[in-house]
Amino acid sequence: MIIAGRTYWKIGELAKLTGLTIRTLRYYDQIGLYSPSEYSDAGYRLYNKSDISRLQQILALKDLGLSLDEIKSILSEEDYNPAEIVSLQIDRLKEKIRIQQKLLKELQNVSNLMKMEEPLTVEDFTKLLDMMKQSHEKYFNEQQKSMEHHLDKLGDFFENQP
Repeated sequence: MIIAGRTYWKIGELAKLTGLTIRTLRYYDQIGLYSPSEYSDAGYRLYNKSDISRLQQILALKDLGLSLDEIKSILSEEDYNPAEIVSLQIDRLKEKIRIQQKLLKELQNVSNLMKMEEPLTVEDFTKLLDMMKQSHEKYFNEQQKSMEHHLDKLGDFFENQP
């Protein structure tokens, strides 16, 4: 759509262009992460080229594993440092690798015991379970926080209904 010589995309067109859903784009707008530059006279969201550039930044940061809150914080800083973001992700990845290596070592130990037909002690088994728990604990905590956030939003929505 061209208005006054400028090109705009409606939300549906932007969704098709980016592969995101309309619902996701509306959610980003609702939380103040990504809002359109303009609205049509009929109230439609209109996005321009700079909006698309910002969305590309959001998606790139999301691909790095940053949360939407972290992305919002980073993009709101005028002098954000990309090197800090990369450094943060390196630290997170190193921690994940450390935990996964520890889990791999325990699994190999259990596998070797089983191959030698050695009895698997309760201690060996609980050690393995503990490693698995640590490995998945961060993932589940992040998922739980996300679900709680969405449930809070739903609760707010229904409380404000007539």
